[in-house]
Amino acid sequence: MAWTVTGLALVLVLFALIVPNDITKFEPARFVRIPAEGILGAGLLLLLPPRTRKLMAVVMGAGLGLLTILKLLDMGFYWTLDRPFDLVLDWILLDDAQSFVKDLAGESGALAATIGLIVLVATFVVLLVLSMLRLTRLMVSNRHTTGRTLLVLGTAWITCSTLTLEFSGVPVASHSAATLVENRVEAVRSGLRDGKAFQKQADDDAFADVPPDQLLTGLRGKDVLITFIESYGRSAIDDPQMGEPLGKTLEQKTKELTDAGYASRSGWLRSPITGAGSWLGHSTFLSGLWIKNQQRYRNLVSGDRLTLTEAFRRTGAWRTVGIVPGTQKAWPEGKYFGLDHIYDSDELGYKGPKFSWSTMPDQYTLKAFEELEHGKKDRKPMMAEIILTSSHNPWAPIPRTIPEDQVGDGSVYHSLQKKEGKDPTEVWKDPLNVRDEYRKSIEYSVTSLVDYVAKYGSKDTVLVFLGDHQPNKTVTGENPNYDVPVSIVAQDPKVLDKISDWGWTDGLKPGDNAPEWRMDKFRDRFMTAFGPQGGGTTS
Repeated sequence: MAWTVTGLALVLVLFALIVPNDITKFEPARFVRIPAEGILGAGLLLLLPPRTRKLMAVVMGAGLGLLTILKLLDMGFYWTLDRPFDLVLDWILLDDAQSFVKDLAGESGALAATIGLIVLVATFVVLLVLSMLRLTRLMVSNRHTTGRTLLVLGTAWITCSTLTLEFSGVPVASHSAATLVENRVEAVRSGLRDGKAFQKQADDDAFADVPPDQLLTGLRGKDVLITFIESYGRSAIDDPQMGEPLGKTLEQKTKELTDAGYASRSGWLRSPITGAGSWLGHSTFLSGLWIKNQQRYRNLVSGDRLTLTEAFRRTGAWRTVGIVPGTQKAWPEGKYFGLDHIYDSDELGYKGPKFSWSTMPDQYTLKAFEELEHGKKDRKPMMAEIILTSSHNPWAPIPRTIPEDQVGDGSVYHSLQKKEGKDPTEVWKDPLNVRDEYRKSIEYSVTSLVDYVAKYGSKDTVLVFLGDHQPNKTVTGENPNYDVPVSIVAQDPKVLDKISDWGWTDGLKPGDNAPEWRMDKFRDRFMTAFGPQGGGTTS
């Protein structure tokens, strides 16, 4: 039993040292490496006096525990956001993770998962501390054997490192734990430096000093609807499994728009994020700055950088409103974006059930917008930022399109959800089902939006709609690109004439050869196309 416990302690310590921080790199070869940190740590413990040695063993065990927790966080972030966990900025996202679990397993399930995770983390750290203490006692009681073993392992490590020996493409000589710590320290330093660089970019605004009467002159008198479709990424179009049925939907909706007198053009934008973090994509699109993390977002909304929405408000020619059904608490940043009025989940008056994370179906959101703002008589032209959330992860259950006269206050969805809605815990057991439900959610959102514009739009309607980011890797697979579709729809041919040199594809489906722009470049291109070029230099 003693040797079994010792063996388990050794395995646990080695696991903490060499386990990768990306779940896609889990392969047998990565668990047969020689960790330099283990050799050096064991040697240090042998040299220290007894009291200091015990304290150092505790510190090392706790450090390994925290390092492993960081690796586990990285695994989740790589899978969801295609990047590692940010030690400074990402703690706020853990609240979103808990909300996602609540959508999947209910409030009691989320509470149980949270408590279980805390207990697991504490247990893991304690086990690593106890493991280090046990291995330290064993090494000291067998000092000569330990010394010879470390000499052999050290020589083997140097030899493998010098000769760059590999096993199944993985270097045998490992120093991954030290490298991870070094990279993370440098990431924190870079994050601190990034704040100053970002502020310099924010201050360099080509449109900051353009008089209001010269802004967006090419859209005067138009209703401009800027609409974000949650998680609408390029994978939905390019992937063979999803692209074929969605492509048919886009073709059908393009035809319906054409029959209603509209024309459309589409291209690609590269989002700064993937998997989640919609507000970073939204703010990148509207501000013309690359908002890749929470620090940049906070700096942006505390400054005076001109956003696309604020430009509309500043002219005095439009009433600007925000339709944000996903906002369920105070959103003071809304004032920064130049919105005269913001309709959150409460103000939209929905009386039906949530559809997983989404507080209400997109069809209801657009109906409420029509009744509260767009359908009012004798109103001035408006610019509306509309967030459609039915395609938000976890993509189950999905509402279905119903006759508009049945929508009402949304109460009808109680019976519809129970009758037709799929259980997300069942859907997520099979990645193929997840992908299929994701595709259906995008079809629902696009259908809801196009149906609305075809019915309630006019010759003065200009629709700009796009995805905010790609979905997570369960849908996209490994190494996804960050592209999202973007489309502009209008009846007035003069509107699309102004973007004729953009090279975008006719219709709602961007072609493979359509231009791929970074999302932060859209603001300047759009404001230049529909108004004079700014007086400064573009950042």
